[in-house]
Amino acid sequence: MKHFFYLLVLSFLLISCGTSRNTTRSNTRTISSNSSHTGSSASLNIVNRAKSFEGVRYKFGGVDKRGMDCSGLVYTCFQEENITMPRISRDMAKQGTRIALNQISAGDLVFFQTNKNRKVINHVGLVVEEKDGEVFFIHSTTSRGVIISSLNENYWKRAFVEVRRVI
Repeated sequence: MKHFFYLLVLSFLLISCGTSRNTTRSNTRTISSNSSHTGSSASLNIVNRAKSFEGVRYKFGGVDKRGMDCSGLVYTCFQEENITMPRISRDMAKQGTRIALNQISAGDLVFFQTNKNRKVINHVGLVVEEKDGEVFFIHSTTSRGVIISSLNENYWKRAFVEVRRVI
């Protein structure tokens, strides 16, 4: 029974965050600290904290420089501003206010469904910049760890579900 419980918990967490598909490298870039930002100072602090994790490897359930998953990244960065978030991406998608994509700004959260067989949110990213209609977000992928990607990449464009503003 104990093993069943551990398997159940592990299965639940594995489907809650991450992607096994590689994204294209061409649109991935590092955003400077001077990037345009229209949000609050708390949003800027959260974005800067998230960027400090860029390059950290993926670790299921991780929340520090030794490794982290997508929801762990968001959870940790919001915690720095004393904002308590749920630990699972699909629960994070119930926080804040849903906004239109054309209202997006740094600090907003973008949510994805990366598993075509299950219609549930299982991945989250933090918007770091919107420039000339292109949205860049930081997130943790199983294949490349914490990276910045563009919402214009085909994979992310197809998997995109919604944007939410928490602060």
